[in-house]
Amino acid sequence: MVSRIIPVETFDLVVFGGTGDLAKRKILPALFKRFCFGQVPDGSKVVGAARGELSTLDYRSLVAQALREYGGEMAQDSEKVSAFCEHVDYVAVDARGESGWTELADVLSPDVVRAFYFSVGPGVYSDLAQGLQRHGLVADDTRIVVEKPFGHDLETAQALNRELAQFFNESQIYRIDHYLGKETVQNLMAVRFGNMLFEPLWNAQYIDHIQITVAETVGVAGRGGYYEKSGAMRDMVQNHLMQLLCLIAMEPPAQFEPDAVRDEKLKVIRALDSVQPHHIVRGQYTAADGEMSYREDVDNPRSKTESFVALKCLVNNWRWAGTPFYLRTGKRLSARDSEITVVFKDTPHSIFGPEAGQHRNELSIQLQPNEGITLNVTIKEPGPGGMRLINVPLDMSFAEALGPKLEGTSDAYERLIMDVIRGNQTLFMRDDEVEAAWAWTDPIIQGWEARGDVPKPYDAFGNGPDDADVMMRRDGREWRGLDK
Repeated sequence: MVSRIIPVETFDLVVFGGTGDLAKRKILPALFKRFCFGQVPDGSKVVGAARGELSTLDYRSLVAQALREYGGEMAQDSEKVSAFCEHVDYVAVDARGESGWTELADVLSPDVVRAFYFSVGPGVYSDLAQGLQRHGLVADDTRIVVEKPFGHDLETAQALNRELAQFFNESQIYRIDHYLGKETVQNLMAVRFGNMLFEPLWNAQYIDHIQITVAETVGVAGRGGYYEKSGAMRDMVQNHLMQLLCLIAMEPPAQFEPDAVRDEKLKVIRALDSVQPHHIVRGQYTAADGEMSYREDVDNPRSKTESFVALKCLVNNWRWAGTPFYLRTGKRLSARDSEITVVFKDTPHSIFGPEAGQHRNELSIQLQPNEGITLNVTIKEPGPGGMRLINVPLDMSFAEALGPKLEGTSDAYERLIMDVIRGNQTLFMRDDEVEAAWAWTDPIIQGWEARGDVPKPYDAFGNGPDDADVMMRRDGREWRGLDK
């Protein structure tokens, strides 16, 4: 059984930065796959826009090469690639000047959904917004897509929001976080709000703590310039992990519609307590197995930028009072592993006696590399000799459980781009949400700078600094995931 493909309206999607790495690796392959599943209607256009002088034929060759490299198995079908490229056009545009805007206007179609993807650095967002407005390319239903980082701190995020608000309504601005487009992240909401089994237990009375881990084996080589100014706190915690925390902790929205969902996420961010210095650990990877250290990767022997963060935070509201959330993310760790683990409390009394052992239920939501959900439940260990308890997993790997139904399902960028075309902002961040996240993050970073904190070194391809384990052991807990 093939998943039901929901049609979209005819659209024009302009990708500013259309020759860049993000366009080639993610945006164009996502559009190609949606084309293969019938979601790029006849008459739709994908317009690459950049400063380079290319003909449309040259750009189509670039697109075809990108698809062969990053588009997966379907992109090896030359006929499909050629058919998709018939929808592709190119215009050379100077974002900060006047050249190319008239030509861009001439390429676009009237009376279709019109979206502009800002696949460029944030410093160009305002110039592009002004250019679109100045040349009459903005209508009431025009949409823009902006990538992270959305600001460097609260002040710059507020300034960027003000600049975009001069030219676009909030309903036209789509701040994209690809983590929210992952199938399992959305399934987290389905598990919570679609099953009577979980939601009554989803609170401090029954849950001991929650862990969120986003671990990567890669370092920062090739992104050193950006990462040295950002660090793990700005690059990962302020957006990706914050969004996951919000979806786990939020109250049920009245309905599954954009502002209802985002209102509840905002309440979670505003309920976060400030993080105490002894509840946060920063780390920086060292050289190992022929790989360079972080400082070598960024060419700064005195760098104080963190490539790892682990922290404990509390959501100060009725549902979560006293239940800690542990967040952990890092580069050059032992495994590529993104997961959420909900650890339930012990039973209040064991009828089997201490010799049987005490085991906790755990719900694990695996985001990558293999999406799926596992629930550990307690059973009797087989065999004679009394009642001994063990944990066994009720495991649902999406690939195994859903099989053919996964055909035609989309990855994060595919889903989110189609949501832009549909005008659905549920999985995109709102301006006040972004600013609230920075308002919580900034004092943590400012505290490090004021104290002159230096990240703890950790072995590459390990699990991060020992201090992160110590932080958990102080609370009588341990990390799940990686090789724990």
